[in-house]
Amino acid sequence: MTLHIATSRAPRWKALAMLVSLAMGSAPSLAQTPASPATAASATAAKPATAYSNGVAYDWFYLGFQLIQQTPGFSPPVASRALAYLGLALYESVVPGMPGYQSLAGQLNELSSLPWAQPDEPLHWPTVANAAMATMTRMMFSNATAENKARIDLLERSLPLKYTQDFDPSTVTPDISNRSETFGKLMAMAIMTWARTDGGHEAWGPIRRSQANYVPPSGTGKWSATPPAFAPALLPYWGMNRPFVLKAAADCPAPPPPDYSEEKGSEFFKQAQEVYAISNAATQEQRQFALYWADDAGKTPTPAGHWAYLTNDLLKGRKANLATAAETFARLNLAMSDAFVAAWYTKYQLNVLRPVTYVQLVIDSNWVPSLMSTPPFPDYPSGHSVQSSAASAVLSKEFGANVAFVDNTHNDRGWGPRTFKSFKAAADEAAASRIYAGIHYRFASDGGKPQGQCVADRVLALKFKP
Repeated sequence: MTLHIATSRAPRWKALAMLVSLAMGSAPSLAQTPASPATAASATAAKPATAYSNGVAYDWFYLGFQLIQQTPGFSPPVASRALAYLGLALYESVVPGMPGYQSLAGQLNELSSLPWAQPDEPLHWPTVANAAMATMTRMMFSNATAENKARIDLLERSLPLKYTQDFDPSTVTPDISNRSETFGKLMAMAIMTWARTDGGHEAWGPIRRSQANYVPPSGTGKWSATPPAFAPALLPYWGMNRPFVLKAAADCPAPPPPDYSEEKGSEFFKQAQEVYAISNAATQEQRQFALYWADDAGKTPTPAGHWAYLTNDLLKGRKANLATAAETFARLNLAMSDAFVAAWYTKYQLNVLRPVTYVQLVIDSNWVPSLMSTPPFPDYPSGHSVQSSAASAVLSKEFGANVAFVDNTHNDRGWGPRTFKSFKAAADEAAASRIYAGIHYRFASDGGKPQGQCVADRVLALKFKP
């Protein structure tokens, strides 16, 4: 459905306010208004988004990382999806205030248009962003605890007081503030309406309705549930979700893994033997790498949150403006989300058994990885490898291929800060960490890298500027 809103000034904003009020109460299907063909250069006479700090973006993503860690159901793929919609809501809410930039509507799958600001009705971009991020966060973390829902409300109220340089009451009139809040909420709801159709909205937790219980295929070399919990397959249909940028998950395939074989001279046997040997005699450094990049759900912001966290720190350290933060988070988070869709598609197409299963069958029936339990889904490719490679490629383009950075993601756990010479170096370590942990073959870590690079290339090809 397409919702047409009056184009005259006052009636249009009254209509928007009414729609926001109705939507927040009953969450109807809200379609998008046609996007302006013009670029942001003519969108508003107010100060551009570049005139403001990245403070609003920083605080909302920082809270988002905590919500991912503390909200049930936010496994790595689910977390990457949430971050992608948060990043997109931030970008689309302020892009009318970014001269020379354009909406991504018309480029992302099945997203034909989004609301656009009226050229003669000034908006205050930090207020727009605050409202959009608050609204999207509430909807993405609808099952958060009452305490965390209160934290969302508190953050929305407190940011104008915290960043007084961005929320100058002498220039932000009540009319501009109300109009800006309305636009931000409307943008978040328009994006959420689209999000509900991506396949991921009901792919996890108790709300799954339309998909039968997954039964893994049987056969030689095929994945089966792994010790110690023998948990059912995690998100077996995630690879069927609608990607943001890839036309289909299969558009970025991983190279084929080695043919399955239990012969001692075979490539498959050698790679399983390597995992077994490393696990039994891992160096202290290898153990540290394995634990540092584990990014377990429920204990950390997950792998996507790890990369978004260090990006948030980088933007703050560089005193990036609101527009730069919005563009960076849109690219990064779209890439990581599509990377998980592509990886999960390949995992459940190939259904390669995990090292613990192979080793117990062929090498040592009593062996289990000593550092961590094997996750409950097929081996190939390594999700860490695909997602980290996609993230590092985007960040290398944004900040530079040979830029050293400090990662503070796990400081509170006593594992940081750590300095990396480049984003690629960090991604390579993240990929290798799964071998050291005893839960992936080397071919799974190596095979994920070109798949992640392919996803990044597609995202970097998006036209943020006409």
